[in-house]
Amino acid sequence: MTSAVVEREVAGSAGATPSAPWALASLSLSVLLSSLGTSIANVGLPTLAQAFSASFQAVQWIVLAYLLAITTLIVSVGRLGDIIGRRRLLLAGISLFTVASVLCGVAPTLWMLIAARAAQGLGAAVMMALTMAFVGETVPKARTGSAMGLLGTMSAVGTALGPSLGGVLIAGPGWRAIFLVKVPLGILALLLAHRYLPVDRRPAKASPASFDHLGTLLLALALAAYALAMTIGRGRFGPLNVALLLAAVLAIGVFVLAESRAASPLIRLAMLRDPVLGAGLATSALVSTVIMATLVVGPFYLSRALGLDAALVGLVMSVGPIVAALTGAPAGRIVDRAGAPRLSIVGLSGMAAGCFMLSMLPARFGIAGYIAPIVVITAGYALFQTANNTAVMADVRPDQRGVISGMLNLSRNLGLITGASVMGAVFALASAAVDVTTAPPAAVATGMRITFAVAAMLIVVALAIAVGSRALATRSSLPGHVS
Repeated sequence: MTSAVVEREVAGSAGATPSAPWALASLSLSVLLSSLGTSIANVGLPTLAQAFSASFQAVQWIVLAYLLAITTLIVSVGRLGDIIGRRRLLLAGISLFTVASVLCGVAPTLWMLIAARAAQGLGAAVMMALTMAFVGETVPKARTGSAMGLLGTMSAVGTALGPSLGGVLIAGPGWRAIFLVKVPLGILALLLAHRYLPVDRRPAKASPASFDHLGTLLLALALAAYALAMTIGRGRFGPLNVALLLAAVLAIGVFVLAESRAASPLIRLAMLRDPVLGAGLATSALVSTVIMATLVVGPFYLSRALGLDAALVGLVMSVGPIVAALTGAPAGRIVDRAGAPRLSIVGLSGMAAGCFMLSMLPARFGIAGYIAPIVVITAGYALFQTANNTAVMADVRPDQRGVISGMLNLSRNLGLITGASVMGAVFALASAAVDVTTAPPAAVATGMRITFAVAAMLIVVALAIAVGSRALATRSSLPGHVS
């Protein structure tokens, strides 16, 4: 199925090589695996807690280790790919992910499983950072939007498929199958990538010293501290959370100082002054924060306020990922025809409208009033994500594609982490309940309404950033303009 979709997406593309569909298939499988790695594990946590006789807090590290590895290292591995060659690093990343999947599936203890998940997360970081970077080398520029849309579709498919596939595997072969199922897919992705991805254009002639080890360490420390501050305590901020946030701020300050003095910095700070890149990263983080709010708040609202059972909650919650999967590829074709900057604004406008609808309609129209806004939000998100990724990656220098792709993925991950904590806290405060899981329906409905009013305002901020950056980019491109 994947190769058929790829064939359609690149068919007729001027300048496409005969191997382009298969190269894009290998990238699509890489994206699918990395997103499946997150979503399929979540559903297995209760079973894993029983299997290892462990607390829920302990088994949470199965998810957290994967998330931390991706978040802390995704920019660094993107930069490393720019230096040593993206093809060889992607092949190593897919191999590591596949081997780590085997180790997860045979792990005899919880802590060995967590260690294997961290290794799997490193492989996923490589795959996530380099797949978008390869688009410029595998498809013509005029079809970049279609390729980005396809990758977005595969990410959504992985997210949507994870819970249902995981449930079936746990009920059948057992929990080990949720990790081992990725092994044959990893082998297929590796074979396709080895056979069809373009060879690195130049040999690795950069010395090891050209990789910014200090910047990598400082950024990893800052991101790890921030991710932990946002995830431990399950949305409740205590002294440890505050200490971790302060550590993250300090590490970022030292990182900026180190980068300004480095001969070959991990991130060239001057790049962030580019209006397209700066706005693309900021809006991606804001949008991902809102998307996570739908995943955090939705189940509580559907079960507590609307009284749906677990099966119906799961069915309704699958609407978003299904819409994203169906709209990703068409969004890419629209972006290729109409232009990325304009459609980023259209996508954000749709998301803002959907958030306002979600804050008002469910109380009046029940399940239908919940599903309709989710469809609008998710379709807007698919269009924005495709257009934003296309706009940011369109004119990136070949030797910077890996690090920029890593930064784009990082902004999305940070938004998801922030959304889980901050928007969850907004929901809890707005519900005025000590425990949301036992709050009365009216309180949960109030929390839902206020949370998505806040979400709508965040999207309005993102919209203002997008409009402002477009105006700034247009002005700076005018003849005679002095920046």
